[in-house]
Amino acid sequence: MLVPIAVVVVVLVGALLAYAATRPDSLHVTRTAGIGAPPEKIFPHINDFHRWVDWSPYEGRDPTMKRTHSGAAEGRGAVYEWHGNRQVGSGRMEITDTAYPSRITITLDFITPFEGHNVAEFTLVPRDGQTNVTWSMKGPSAFMTKLVGVFLNMDTMIGKDFETGLANLKALAEK
Repeated sequence: MLVPIAVVVVVLVGALLAYAATRPDSLHVTRTAGIGAPPEKIFPHINDFHRWVDWSPYEGRDPTMKRTHSGAAEGRGAVYEWHGNRQVGSGRMEITDTAYPSRITITLDFITPFEGHNVAEFTLVPRDGQTNVTWSMKGPSAFMTKLVGVFLNMDTMIGKDFETGLANLKALAEK
Protein backbone atom coordinates (compact mmCIF):
# COMPACT_ATOMS: atom_id res chain seq x y z
CA MET A 1 0.00 0.00 0.00
CA LEU A 2 2.88 2.37 0.75
CA VAL A 3 4.50 1.92 -2.69
CA PRO A 4 1.43 3.06 -4.71
CA ILE A 5 1.06 6.14 -2.49
CA ALA A 6 4.76 6.96 -2.94
CA VAL A 7 4.43 6.57 -6.72
CA VAL A 8 1.43 8.92 -6.79
CA VAL A 9 3.31 11.50 -4.68
CA VAL A 10 6.38 11.32 -6.95
CA VAL A 11 4.21 11.69 -10.06
CA LEU A 12 2.34 14.68 -8.57
CA VAL A 13 5.56 16.40 -7.50
CA GLY A 14 7.06 15.72 -10.93
CA ALA A 15 3.98 17.15 -12.63
CA LEU A 16 4.11 20.24 -10.41
CA LEU A 17 7.78 20.82 -11.20
CA ALA A 18 7.18 20.27 -14.91
CA TYR A 19 4.27 22.73 -14.88
CA ALA A 20 6.37 25.32 -13.01
CA ALA A 21 9.07 24.99 -15.68
CA THR A 22 6.53 26.05 -18.34
CA ARG A 23 5.75 29.35 -16.57
CA PRO A 24 6.97 32.62 -18.18
CA ASP A 25 10.71 33.29 -18.13
CA SER A 26 10.25 36.89 -17.03
CA LEU A 27 8.37 38.86 -14.42
CA HIS A 28 6.80 42.25 -15.11
CA VAL A 29 4.71 44.17 -12.59
CA THR A 30 3.36 47.69 -13.21
CA ARG A 31 1.08 49.98 -11.26
CA THR A 32 0.11 53.62 -11.89
CA ALA A 33 -1.44 56.26 -9.65
CA GLY A 34 -2.53 59.83 -10.28
CA ILE A 35 -0.96 62.26 -7.81
CA GLY A 36 -2.18 65.82 -7.41
CA ALA A 37 1.28 67.39 -7.44
CA PRO A 38 3.75 68.37 -10.15
CA PRO A 39 6.53 65.92 -11.07
CA GLU A 40 9.12 68.31 -9.58
CA LYS A 41 7.56 67.81 -6.14
CA ILE A 42 7.31 64.00 -6.40
CA PHE A 43 10.65 63.23 -8.07
CA PRO A 44 12.90 64.02 -5.03
CA HIS A 45 11.01 61.51 -2.86
CA ILE A 46 11.94 58.71 -5.27
CA ASN A 47 15.37 59.93 -6.38
CA ASP A 48 16.74 60.02 -2.80
CA PHE A 49 16.83 56.63 -1.03
CA HIS A 50 17.05 58.43 2.34
CA ARG A 51 13.47 59.60 1.73
CA TRP A 52 12.05 56.15 0.95
CA VAL A 53 11.47 55.55 4.65
CA ASP A 54 8.60 58.09 4.33
CA TRP A 55 6.64 56.18 1.70
CA SER A 56 8.03 52.75 0.71
CA PRO A 57 5.68 49.89 1.65
CA TYR A 58 8.66 47.74 2.66
CA GLU A 59 10.14 50.09 5.26
CA GLY A 60 7.67 49.34 8.07
CA ARG A 61 7.77 45.56 7.84
CA ASP A 62 10.86 45.20 10.00
CA PRO A 63 11.45 47.90 12.62
CA THR A 64 14.98 46.55 13.23
CA MET A 65 15.96 46.45 9.55
CA LYS A 66 19.53 47.61 8.96
CA ARG A 67 19.95 50.15 6.16
CA THR A 68 23.14 51.31 4.50
CA HIS A 69 23.43 54.22 2.08
CA SER A 70 26.51 54.70 -0.06
CA GLY A 71 27.59 56.23 -3.34
CA ALA A 72 25.96 59.45 -4.41
CA ALA A 73 23.65 61.21 -1.94
CA GLU A 74 20.84 60.97 -4.49
CA GLY A 75 20.28 60.24 -8.15
CA ARG A 76 22.60 58.22 -10.34
CA GLY A 77 25.07 56.23 -8.27
CA ALA A 78 23.04 56.31 -5.03
CA VAL A 79 23.06 52.89 -3.35
CA TYR A 80 20.73 51.50 -0.68
CA GLU A 81 21.33 48.13 0.97
CA TRP A 82 19.08 46.46 3.52
CA HIS A 83 19.21 43.45 5.81
CA GLY A 84 16.01 42.53 7.56
CA ASN A 85 13.71 39.79 8.74
CA ARG A 86 12.14 37.12 6.53
CA GLN A 87 9.47 39.55 5.32
CA VAL A 88 11.95 42.00 3.81
CA GLY A 89 15.01 39.80 3.32
CA SER A 90 18.18 41.49 2.18
CA GLY A 91 19.30 43.17 -1.00
CA ARG A 92 20.70 46.16 -2.78
CA MET A 93 19.32 48.94 -4.98
CA GLU A 94 21.26 51.38 -7.10
CA ILE A 95 19.92 54.27 -9.11
CA THR A 96 21.43 53.77 -12.55
CA ASP A 97 19.73 56.54 -14.48
CA THR A 98 17.59 59.61 -13.89
CA ALA A 99 15.94 62.15 -16.13
CA TYR A 100 14.69 65.01 -13.98
CA PRO A 101 11.76 65.16 -13.33
CA SER A 102 10.33 62.32 -15.40
CA ARG A 103 12.19 59.02 -14.87
CA ILE A 104 14.28 57.07 -12.38
CA THR A 105 15.77 53.64 -13.17
CA ILE A 106 17.01 51.35 -10.41
CA THR A 107 18.82 48.02 -10.45
CA LEU A 108 17.31 45.86 -7.75
CA ASP A 109 19.18 42.82 -6.47
CA PHE A 110 17.52 40.56 -3.93
CA ILE A 111 19.87 38.34 -1.96
CA THR A 112 17.51 36.66 0.53
CA PRO A 113 15.09 34.97 0.93
CA PHE A 114 15.43 34.31 -2.82
CA GLU A 115 18.02 35.64 -5.20
CA GLY A 116 16.63 37.89 -7.90
CA HIS A 117 17.92 40.56 -10.24
CA ASN A 118 15.44 43.09 -11.55
CA VAL A 119 15.12 46.59 -12.92
CA ALA A 120 12.62 48.98 -11.36
CA GLU A 121 11.53 52.14 -13.08
CA PHE A 122 9.48 55.12 -12.00
CA THR A 123 8.01 57.38 -14.65
CA LEU A 124 6.27 60.67 -13.90
CA VAL A 125 4.01 62.08 -16.59
CA PRO A 126 2.04 65.32 -16.07
CA ARG A 127 -1.55 65.03 -17.24
CA ASP A 128 -4.68 67.09 -16.63
CA GLY A 129 -3.35 68.91 -13.56
CA GLN A 130 -1.89 65.85 -11.89
CA THR A 131 1.07 63.52 -12.37
CA ASN A 132 0.66 59.91 -13.37
CA VAL A 133 3.37 58.00 -11.52
CA THR A 134 4.11 54.50 -12.80
CA TRP A 135 6.16 52.04 -10.76
CA SER A 136 7.28 49.02 -12.73
CA MET A 137 9.64 46.13 -12.15
CA LYS A 138 10.89 43.58 -14.63
CA GLY A 139 13.41 40.81 -14.63
CA PRO A 140 14.01 37.14 -15.25
CA SER A 141 11.92 34.53 -13.45
CA ALA A 142 14.20 32.00 -11.83
CA PHE A 143 12.82 28.50 -11.34
CA MET A 144 11.99 29.22 -7.67
CA THR A 145 9.98 32.28 -8.73
CA LYS A 146 8.12 30.15 -11.26
CA LEU A 147 7.43 27.50 -8.61
CA VAL A 148 6.15 30.07 -6.10
CA GLY A 149 4.09 31.57 -8.94
CA VAL A 150 2.17 28.30 -9.26
CA PHE A 151 0.69 28.96 -5.81
CA LEU A 152 0.83 32.76 -5.55
CA ASN A 153 0.05 35.34 -8.20
CA MET A 154 3.26 37.37 -8.21
CA ASP A 155 1.66 40.28 -10.07
CA THR A 156 -1.04 40.54 -7.41
CA MET A 157 1.36 40.10 -4.51
CA ILE A 158 3.97 42.61 -5.67
CA GLY A 159 1.32 44.84 -7.26
CA LYS A 160 -0.39 45.34 -3.87
CA ASP A 161 2.91 46.58 -2.47
CA PHE A 162 3.34 48.95 -5.40
CA GLU A 163 -0.22 50.24 -4.92
CA THR A 164 0.45 50.85 -1.23
CA GLY A 165 3.72 52.63 -1.99
CA LEU A 166 2.11 54.84 -4.63
CA ALA A 167 -0.74 55.68 -2.21
CA ASN A 168 1.85 56.62 0.43
CA LEU A 169 3.73 58.73 -2.11
CA LYS A 170 0.46 60.41 -3.11
CA ALA A 171 -0.36 61.30 0.51
CA LEU A 172 3.15 62.65 1.03
CA ALA A 173 3.28 64.70 -2.18
CA GLU A 174 -0.23 66.13 -1.81
CA LYS A 175 0.41 67.51 1.71
